[in-house]
Amino acid sequence: MLIVGLTGGLACGKSLVARALAEMGCHVIEADEIGREVSEPGGEAYDAVIAAFGKEITGADDRIDRSKLAARVFDSPPDLERLNAIIHPAVRARARRRIQEIEASDPHAMIVYVAAILIESGAYREMDKMIVVTCPREQQIARAMERPGAVEADVLARLDRQMPMEKKRTWADYLIDTGGTKEDTLRQTRIVYEDLGKLTI
Repeated sequence: MLIVGLTGGLACGKSLVARALAEMGCHVIEADEIGREVSEPGGEAYDAVIAAFGKEITGADDRIDRSKLAARVFDSPPDLERLNAIIHPAVRARARRRIQEIEASDPHAMIVYVAAILIESGAYREMDKMIVVTCPREQQIARAMERPGAVEADVLARLDRQMPMEKKRTWADYLIDTGGTKEDTLRQTRIVYEDLGKLTI
């Protein structure tokens, strides 16, 4: 079994690369998706998040309203740190269970763990190899602005709070530059997949 971390900056194209790797046969685990699961009522992090931030972050159905929570922590580094301290351990514990389940059914599996802050959270230490997806900052901004409800000031603020791409690239075993065409991104992804495949034999 091989566990590969996949990370990159805002709107760099992580999802495109992850989908391509899934189509090639990798087992893809999305940290963001698990984050939603552990934050659902009954999830491992739900009670602790409510205790930390209050019922006002929930909607009428008692589910955590992610937009309300994001607004609460957006400009407050201490609140964001407190939220991460609750969510990240729960996400990593659930991800480990999924990895164990995959390994039990497919001992030679290639698992791709996708997380925006894989390096910042320290989870990269649990990866066998690291893929960093990158593109020019101008493209990050343009792509992020295409998302529903995007506000340029918020996009720029998020980018400024993230680890600089130049630094993030230093953790890469493989770099995929999505600054060109989709076809070129997929070509690079195929090359990385084939090289990683040699390690699972």
